[in-house]
Amino acid sequence: MRLFGHAGGPLKAVFRAGDDEVTVRSEVALAPASKRALDDAQLREQLGRLGETPFALTTVDTAGLGVGLFLPVSELNRLRQEATDELLLHRDWARQAMLAEREERIAAAIGRVRVVSEVPAAPAAPYALRASVYTADDALAAADGGATEVVLDPFLRHPAPPLARVRALRDALAERGVAFRLRTPSIVRPEERRALEKWLALELPLLSGHLGLVMEQGRAGRDVVADYAVNAFNQHTAAEIFRLGARRVTLSVELTADEMAQVVAPWDGDGFDAFVYGRPEGMTIEHCVLSAAFDRVPTTCRDLCVQKHTNVQLTDPAGYAFPVATDSACRNRLLHSRPVEGAEALPRLWRAGIRGYQAVFNVAGDPVREIVAGYRGALDALAAGGRPDVAAVRAAVGPAFTRGHFARAV
Repeated sequence: MRLFGHAGGPLKAVFRAGDDEVTVRSEVALAPASKRALDDAQLREQLGRLGETPFALTTVDTAGLGVGLFLPVSELNRLRQEATDELLLHRDWARQAMLAEREERIAAAIGRVRVVSEVPAAPAAPYALRASVYTADDALAAADGGATEVVLDPFLRHPAPPLARVRALRDALAERGVAFRLRTPSIVRPEERRALEKWLALELPLLSGHLGLVMEQGRAGRDVVADYAVNAFNQHTAAEIFRLGARRVTLSVELTADEMAQVVAPWDGDGFDAFVYGRPEGMTIEHCVLSAAFDRVPTTCRDLCVQKHTNVQLTDPAGYAFPVATDSACRNRLLHSRPVEGAEALPRLWRAGIRGYQAVFNVAGDPVREIVAGYRGALDALAAGGRPDVAAVRAAVGPAFTRGHFARAV
């Protein structure tokens, strides 16, 4: 700030913050000081009290201010308050202009989103309820509960099941009229591709959060659903994933129900799935926490995760326990501490045209049949034009759940 004035006249103060500058003047005239005159220390003390404002006092230029002058402290405080109020107003104007310009750019960009016509038409069934599991028993329980499709993740925990058991599960589900799909890992290093080939050779439909596999297998003509790990967070991303070859796209788990509706709007919801129940994989840890805890060499200590410690958890300082799944590549998939439960968002998602719903069961002991049955009943009610029984779903889920981002944005 710069200060100007002489005895008998007002104190003029020029405050500059970035490109903004305001000038204020005292309502009380400067007078010769009888005791303590205005000096740099007093001016900094009074004019530098910027409190909760985003400003901080740097330089004070008093070259234009006479010496031996006095002004009441109350007047200095008033000048400071008036100046900061005006600077904040200028910042608000600038921010509003910036936001308006950004909104215009976003609207123009959304208007240029190319809706991919190759997205398949909605299935004959009124909706799809996909239950993602990692054991054959849970797969059959999901079918009993009313899942229209079962997704098996054979890679989630070590060791992966034998191929013969997976083929038998496929056949058992086919006899019940339930579709079957494999979930691939979201991380596949080049040296791990060979181990994946035998699973791809089953020629089953896929659910994959690995963009490279989505593109490769989708363009080869395979039925591939892009999993939530591709993080389809906006219309541009969704359009690109469809272009890469995905038949369907699972929306990001970090979107609210209203944001999901905005993303799927150009397609009227066709070709999209929503993650409505389960524990998303929060992160993948390359270095096994279980082997580190027992001072063992990773990848050679499979007795730990297979036999001795099949259910591992990490607890944070707040007391929340996060399940850890040691997958077939000896990576740790850190799961959310509580399952996401989005039954109350189903009507909003249904109105947006979304007809694919994913429920994920990746920890031991989940009441798979009961939870799937609860969602099946809720979706049947929506298909019939009624209201879903959220209480029935919550009764199956139990009290330990989170509504995730359906109701609260990131």
